[in-house]
This record gives sequence, C-alpha cells and structure tokens, in this order.
Amino acid sequence: MGRSQTPIALLIGLVCIGLILFSGPVWAEGIDPPLLTEEILQERLNAVAVDEEDAMVDLSHLTIDLRPSYQRDNGEPFADYFYQQLQPRLSRTYPVPGLDLSESKIQGIFRIQPLSLDVPLYGQQLSLLLSEDERTQLDRDRRRRSQLQQIATTVLSDSQNSNHHDFQVRIFRGKLKLKNTHFLGIVDWSNTFFLSGLNAQGAIFEQSLKSPESRFSQTFNVNHAQFLGSVLFHKSIFFTDSTWTNVKFLGEPDFTGATFEGSVNFRASRFKSLTKFEASKFSQTADFSDTTWDNRADFAKTKFVQALYLTNALILDRFSFREAQFLKTVNLREASFQKILDFSDAQFRQNAYLNISNLTFDASEAQLIGNPGKIGKVLSIPSLQGNENLLINLVRNFRELEQIEDANQVNYKRVLLVQRDLFKRVFASNLNTASRETLRQIGFSQKQIAEIVQHRQEQLFSSLSELLTLETVSLATYTNVRDRLIAAPATTGKARLYLCSKLLFITLLLALSRYGTSFALMMGVGAIAIAYFGCLFWLIDRYRRHRPQAIVPTFFEITCIGTTTAVICIIGIIAIIQNSPQPWLTFTCLGIVMFPIPGLLTFRMYQQGRYHDLMDISYFVEDGAFRELRLMVSRLPIMPRFPFFRDRFEPILSDRRWGWLNYYDFSLNNLLKFGFNDIRLRDKHIPGLITALAWYQWGVGILYISLLFWTLSRTIPGLNLFLYL
Repeated sequence: MGRSQTPIALLIGLVCIGLILFSGPVWAEGIDPPLLTEEILQERLNAVAVDEEDAMVDLSHLTIDLRPSYQRDNGEPFADYFYQQLQPRLSRTYPVPGLDLSESKIQGIFRIQPLSLDVPLYGQQLSLLLSEDERTQLDRDRRRRSQLQQIATTVLSDSQNSNHHDFQVRIFRGKLKLKNTHFLGIVDWSNTFFLSGLNAQGAIFEQSLKSPESRFSQTFNVNHAQFLGSVLFHKSIFFTDSTWTNVKFLGEPDFTGATFEGSVNFRASRFKSLTKFEASKFSQTADFSDTTWDNRADFAKTKFVQALYLTNALILDRFSFREAQFLKTVNLREASFQKILDFSDAQFRQNAYLNISNLTFDASEAQLIGNPGKIGKVLSIPSLQGNENLLINLVRNFRELEQIEDANQVNYKRVLLVQRDLFKRVFASNLNTASRETLRQIGFSQKQIAEIVQHRQEQLFSSLSELLTLETVSLATYTNVRDRLIAAPATTGKARLYLCSKLLFITLLLALSRYGTSFALMMGVGAIAIAYFGCLFWLIDRYRRHRPQAIVPTFFEITCIGTTTAVICIIGIIAIIQNSPQPWLTFTCLGIVMFPIPGLLTFRMYQQGRYHDLMDISYFVEDGAFRELRLMVSRLPIMPRFPFFRDRFEPILSDRRWGWLNYYDFSLNNLLKFGFNDIRLRDKHIPGLITALAWYQWGVGILYISLLFWTLSRTIPGLNLFLYL
C-alpha cells in the first residue's frame, strides 16, 4: 500500500510546485512596489554618477507616497523632504541628471515646480546657470520672450526699483522618464520649460494632468498612455516631434492655443470626452489616423501648415473646423462620421483640398457642412470605384442644406470620373483579352506576361489590383501600367458602340454646360452663336451682288455689325475660358456647329448668285401688329401662309441706322426662342439655301434651349418646379 501511494504523492507534489511557479507572477501583479523611504531615497541619490551625461536619478519600481498624510518621524510631510532632496541634484550645473520614475506608483500630487529651476529671463546670470545648448533652447520660445519683454518695459516705466531679474522662467533641465508610471493623484507640470526629453510610454494618469503654458524642447512621447482624468495643455508649445499613439483620453483633453512645431502623431488614439484644439497650430504633419472620437471635437480657428490625416478615423459626434486654416491636404480617406463634420468659414489655400475618398456617412443625421459655393470646390475624390454611394450622399447632403452650387460641383466631379472611366473602357487595353504584344508594349516583362496569361486562363481578372497578387508584378509596375489597362469581361461591338455614344454625350454636356452646372458657360456659348448667325444673316440679306446693280450695305452698317459681333464674341470667349473645364473642346464644338453646314450653304449661295424677283426687298419680315418682349418657343422661322396673318407682316426697314439690330433679333428668336419683335423669313421669292440656313439655326436652338432649361433647373433652386409646371 505504501509503495502504491508514493508515485501519487510525488505527482501531487510536482503539481503543487508547478502551480506555485506559474501563479507567482499573477500574484505579483497585485503587490505594490516597495515604498520609498528616506534611506532608499538617499541610497538612490548617492548612486547617481556625477560626470555621466546620461546619468539618471533612479526612482523606478517604487511606491512614492506624496500625500500629506504620509509623514516622516519628525512629523513633517515626506513630500517636502522628497522635493528638498531631489531639487539640488536635478538643478546642479551641467551635466544634469534626469529623473527615472518608470514602473513606479506615485500617490498624491506630483508637482514638477519644486524640482525645477527658476532662472532670470534677462541678464548675464544665464551664462552661469545654463549651458550654451540650454540657452539656445530657451531662446526658441520667441513669442513668450517677446510678451515678457513688453511686460518688462511697461513695469519698468512705472517703477524704477524694478529690474530684469524680477522676470524669471521655470525650467526642468534633465530628462524625465515615466515609462509605465502609475500616477494615482494629480500631476502638475504647469508653466515649466522642459529642456530635455520626456518619455511617458504606457503611463497611467488616474486624475488630471495640468500642464498649461508649458514648453517641451525635446522629444515628447506618451505612447500607450492612459489619461483617466482631464488633460490640460492650454497654450503649451511642443518644439519637436510629439507622439501620442494608442493613447486613451477618458477625461477632457484641452489643447486650446497649443503650438506643435514638430510633427504630431495621435494614431490609433481614442478620445472619450469633449476634445479641444481650438486656436492651436500644427506646423508639421498632424496624424490622427485610426482615431476614435466618442464625443465632440473642436478644432475651431486652428492652423494646419502641413497635411492633416484623419484616415480611417471613426467620428461619432460633432467635429468642428470652424474658421480653421488649411495650407495643405486634409485626408479623410475611409473615415466614418455619424453627426456633423463642420468646415464653416474654413480657409483653404490654393493647394489645399479635402481628400474624402471612401468617406462614409454612417448615420441618417450625418452632414458635411461648409461655406456655400466653396466647400464643393475643395472636395477631392480620385476614383469612381468604391465612391458611388459617397457621391450620391454628398449630392443629397448639399441639396438638403440648399447649397445647390456645391451639389452641382460634386455632381460635376462625379461626371468627370464617369467620363474618365468610360474613356478607359473604350480606349484602354483589357487585361483579360489583350495580346502578348499589347501587354509588352504597355510595359510588362516576358515573365510577367506569362504569369498574367496563366492567371486569366484559370480565372479572369476582376480588378486591376489583382495584379499585385502575382509574384512577378511589383507595386512600381502596377503604378506604371494602371492608367492604360482595365480589368473587365470581353466587350462586344454593340456594347462598345453604346459606350462610345455615352462617352460622346457626356463629353458634349461637359463642354457646353459643365454638365448642367454652369449657366455662365451656357450664356457664353449662346452669345457667340447668336452674334455669329446674326452677322451671317445680315451678310446674306444686305450683301447680295455687285453686278448688274450693286446691293451692298453702307460703311456705317459694316462698322456697327463688325464691332458688335467682335465685342459679343470676346465676351463669350472670356466666359468660356473662365468656366469651361476644357475650353478647347468647347470651341471645337462651337466650330463644328457654326462653320461646316452654314459655311457650305453660304458658299453655294454666293457661288450660284441671286437673280430672282423682289431683290430690292429684305428677305426678313416682322409682325407689325406688336412691338413687345415675347417668348417664342412655338414660333417657326417662316411667315404663315394664311392671308389674314400675311397682311400683318412687313419687310424689315433697311434704311434706318438701327436696322442692323433686326438680324440679331432674328438670331435671338431662332436660338433662344425669345426676342423683341417677331421676325421671320418671307415666303415668296426666297432662295432655298437661306431657308435651309434659318431652319438649321432653329433646330440648333431647340437643342440649345433644352440644355439651357436643364442647366437652369439644376442651378436655381425651385426653378425646376416652375419649368415643369
């Protein structure tokens, strides 16, 4: 029996030992570090090397009790003794040791002021107290020095007993290492200039951190820190890079008026409460990528000199950039927001824009707000793929805000992306059907071509990004060829013809009306067409022949018609250049409409000559019964045949000095269906070529007026209801 129980007892003993060994660290987590006493403090201070530049006062892995209730044997608070012993060591002449509180637990209020050194802002004592490098760092705070100089001047003028030594600045000279430090009480770094770096990675601040008007001259690192109380960096300055990655702000962080001279990295941080960056300044890149904002954030009047990144950020409450200044890009790519993204009165410099590719309106009340007529111009969406719903939501967003111009601007950008996509589908090579020679000309190597062919034999490419899954295709190759390729199923001839017609239709709408978003462009096109056809009809009617009896206009008429035509065309050209996305394409469309057919008809007319009856009477007649401004949508360009109506029409007057204006009126009637007098062609003894020319302009006018009404309905709120009713 004893022998059988021996292995069992041995096994139980081994299990117990294992449990003790493996559970030891778990138990250790609940045990506080040893308490800092007077003896331990003196021991650590005496262990500091005097001549080493990187020397540190090592108070790590300790529990430091700075509460008033913790007292020495003589009844004095231990906190006073703690600061009295540390201050001389941390303030002595160069080299200055740093302070290491890593892995320590600090109870009570931790104040940096008793450990700092007050130095005069002016005078020769600076050279005695600080090293050259430290004086250089102190001079970087030029704004604060300037303010204090102004105060000094004012005070000195009022009191002769005042001197420069009354104005001092508090500096903390050594490095401050707070890695994984646990602060149970308030931390006070107010109005202190930190000349060396601060490392607080993984630190936990149970209560508030107060650091208003502080300066940080070297690297500031609080990665993975947790701020459970409020955080106050009001009017503080960070002269070099500061990193706040994976930080949790459970209290209210206040960076109002703060200045970040170096780059700022808040990547993957979380802001649970109201966050204030009002009137702050970011001189370098500000990275807020992958951040989460559970409460309101205020960046009002903030200045961003370099790019701002909010890539993949989750914004759950109002986010305000009111009156902010952006000198570079604002990247909101793949961000998501649920309430209001406010850019009201924000200023965007010439090269600044909002990259909102794949931005998600994550709730029905989500709104993007900005100044009417301006916010739509700074939005940037580089590709159509994956942004169709975003574009629809943006158009709906601006129409609900009655910002029609911004809605049209977004829609215009959407059409540009559609045009570019159609152009690639029509003219670019298809990755699934391109021959080996075509792939070689595009820029692929033979190995890459072989792998592409093998891949599409097994499975067709559904998107160009699948090229990156191939072993032989690098990112550089993909970037080089992506604009010349598409990845789509094989296109039939009928489908290609449909795509071509759709591309042509969209291109014409963009060239002539900016896809219904520019009334000024439409009027520029119409002005040139009206002036051209008016001058052409004047030429046909007033210049008929030289022999046997000359019928030519007077010099005065030639001067008037030439001058007015030139002026109107110049105004139209200026409007087109200012408003058309592709002015040369707009002028090409105008040239195709105005010159081939009208030019051919006019050439044949003068080539054949005119020898018919009523040569001395104008080809144009007007309704003499009325002289009024009228809308003539249903009017035709020829005189009616019914004798009763014919009696009302008489030839236009050619012997008046203003008679040349009638030709513009006729051109206006034909194109805009709107004019002052009802001017038409007579129906007797008139060459068919003139009738054909009038009908040609009238047909062009039908298309023009339709496009004009469509543009008006999209640019003027409520006008579409009037037009449809």
